[in-house]
Amino acid sequence: MIDLHNHSTCSDGSESPSHVMELAAEAGLSAVALTDHDNLAGLAEASRRAAELGITFVPGCEVSCEFAPGTMHVLCYFIADEPGALQSELARQRVDRETRNDQLLDRLGELGIALDAAEVAKQAGSEVIGRPHFAALLVRHGYVGTIQEAFDRFLAKGAAAYVDKEEIEVDRIIQLVHAAGGVAVLAHPLSLGVERHELATRLGELRELGLTGLECYYSRYSPELRSELVDLARRSGLVATGGSDFHGSYKPDLSVGSGTGDLQVPDAVLQELLARRPGRDPQAALT
Repeated sequence: MIDLHNHSTCSDGSESPSHVMELAAEAGLSAVALTDHDNLAGLAEASRRAAELGITFVPGCEVSCEFAPGTMHVLCYFIADEPGALQSELARQRVDRETRNDQLLDRLGELGIALDAAEVAKQAGSEVIGRPHFAALLVRHGYVGTIQEAFDRFLAKGAAAYVDKEEIEVDRIIQLVHAAGGVAVLAHPLSLGVERHELATRLGELRELGLTGLECYYSRYSPELRSELVDLARRSGLVATGGSDFHGSYKPDLSVGSGTGDLQVPDAVLQELLARRPGRDPQAALT
């Protein structure tokens, strides 16, 4: 099995890039991806540890794109941490995230919730601060009982303290990913918040823009829904991919590889993605 959706301390996960690789090895995975939000900083560390453990490493990231009524996240695979147009866009996204975090602190303050910026930074433990770090502090200070409650009441889109972050248009991110030699996959598609019949239409449009895959094998989807999405991906000409969306203690019910316990992403998925990689020999080894 493989897992193509994991987060580390380089974005909003609780575990280091190396430890994510170690958890993948313990789970018996043949390949694993690191897909931190707007960030490639953990790729070198993860790649080294994966090589030591004998696991195929897939470098990637996750990017938020403009969409309504829900949210659209795109997983970008086979991306190198080197200068380029995509990397410049990711840097811009990180700056905007910092601005959003300042506004989020202000919004929480207006609601009578006083969090200290230094404490949030300490909770993150890295330069990248995300909403799960705010959620953890809301739990610690007794404002909510769980991280999920923190999102439901304050941090999720449409919740009391939610602040929009400037997001890139999906056609632009797909172009940048292709120019960087990578492929783009739509993550957890139900987060789009559209009806099933509309989802099929949207996938057709995204396929025309160059989308390569659809995350069908997703931790929190039922086996029946996963099968339905696999069929939809095939009808739409997309690769059916999957991953746990591991965040460590910020999503404590999810484990690397197995998700909530029953996730099984076929290792053949990786070869299908490699075969769609622009300008590359489908038989070439992953580098």
